[in-house]
Amino acid sequence: MSLRERAQAAAVGEEWQEGGPTGPVRPTIIAEPLEDISYDGNKITDAEKVPVHVAWARVMADVQSISKGDQRNDVGGRYSFRGVDRVVNAVGPALRRHGVALLPIQVYDIEYREARTAKGNTMQDCTLKVRWLVVGPAGDTLPSPLESAGQATDTQDKATSKATSVAQRVLFLTALHIPTQDPDIDRGHERGERPGPTPNEYRDEIADPRTSMVRLRQIRTELRQHQLGGAIVVNEVGDDEAVLAMCERIGRQRTEAGQ
Repeated sequence: MSLRERAQAAAVGEEWQEGGPTGPVRPTIIAEPLEDISYDGNKITDAEKVPVHVAWARVMADVQSISKGDQRNDVGGRYSFRGVDRVVNAVGPALRRHGVALLPIQVYDIEYREARTAKGNTMQDCTLKVRWLVVGPAGDTLPSPLESAGQATDTQDKATSKATSVAQRVLFLTALHIPTQDPDIDRGHERGERPGPTPNEYRDEIADPRTSMVRLRQIRTELRQHQLGGAIVVNEVGDDEAVLAMCERIGRQRTEAGQ
C-alpha cells in the first residue's frame, strides 16, 4: 500500500496495518492524476520587483480555476472536492514564478477533541487557526497578515499537521478567489434559505434595550414586508399587543427619551 493511499485513508478516519485497513468500511477516494512539477534551474529567472499587492494579483491571474477533481464515495458521503495536493500543486508554481512567499507566522486557537471509530479506537480531532505573512519579490508585505482556519482528524499524531494543511488550502481558495470551473454553481442544487424570525423572536428583539433605533426601523419594515405586523404577542409588560404596534410604540418611547 502506497504512502499516498495510506494518507488518503487516514484523511477519512481509517486505520491501517500491514495487509490492509482495520476499519469496518474502506472508503473509496478517486483522484485525477496530478501533474508532476519540476524546475529547470536554467529556466528560472528572478521575479520582477513589483509591490507585493501587484505580485499577489499576478498569482491570482495565473491560477484561473481549480476543478473538483477528487472524489469521495463511502459511508461519509459521495461528493467531489479539491484536495490539498491539488490546490497546492496549482498555486505553488504561481507563487514561485512571481516571487511571492507565504509564511505561517502563528498557529493559534488550537482545540483538540477525542472521537471514537466504529471499532472503539480513539481518534483526535483538531481545529486551529493560522496567521500567514505574504512577502512580495521586493521584500515588502501585505498591510496585515492573512488568516484561515482548518480542521482534521487522525488516529495517531498527525491531526495538527493535517489541520494546518487544510488551513493552507482554505487560504489559497479564498484569498485568491479561485473558482471551480463549474459553469453554474447553482445548477442541479436546491438553494435553502433560513426562515425569517417568528413574531415572538421579533418581540424579544424589540423589547431588548440593546436593540438600536436603526434595527427597530428595520424590524418595522420587515414586519410589513412579511405581513406579520398584525400577529399578537405578549409584550414586555405581559399584555397582548400586535407586534408591529409594539415596535412602533417602543420606537416612539426611545425617541422621546432622546435615545
